[in-house]
This record gives sequence, structure tokens and C-alpha cells, in this order.
Amino acid sequence: MNKPGIPETRKTAVTLAYHATDPAPRVVAKGMGNIAQSIIELAKQHNIPVHESPELVAMLMQVDLDQQIPPELYTVVAELLAWIYSLEAGLERN
Repeated sequence: MNKPGIPETRKTAVTLAYHATDPAPRVVAKGMGNIAQSIIELAKQHNIPVHESPELVAMLMQVDLDQQIPPELYTVVAELLAWIYSLEAGLERN
């Protein structure tokens, strides 16, 4: 329950997919509330990295499903993908 005067924030989640042959990452799932929670839980069950960035999620929520991310998000998403690849490389070494 939230304090009076403080708006409730709904959990949001966006899933991106990217393959080396793709021109840019695509939004393949997105949702708010219970759907967002399900997306996050499913990712964790499958050992898919989950990164929290409310600002990035807000921008990605504006992208239609199965559409490529806009060019203005390339840099920040590239940094996120680099982080994910470094996590995966670390897991492979262990």
C-alpha cells in the first residue's frame, strides 16, 4: 500500500531480442503490472539477465511489438548488450 499523496508505480518490463544478422534489436515482449512480473519471473527461471532501468523501459514501452528499437536508443541498448555478454562470458568461465 502506498502512502497518501505518493502515486503508485506499476512495474513495467520489456524484452529485447537481437541476433547478429538483425539490423537492430527488436521489442519482443512488454507489459505492465502482472504481465511485467510474469515476464521478469520467466526470464529469471531461464537464467536470462534482468536489468532495471526505469528510464530505458519507459522509452522501450513506446516501441511496438516486433519492431526494431529507434536509432536514438542504439547506444544505450548496445551498452546493455555488452553488459549481458560480459555476464555470460563470466558464467562460461565458472
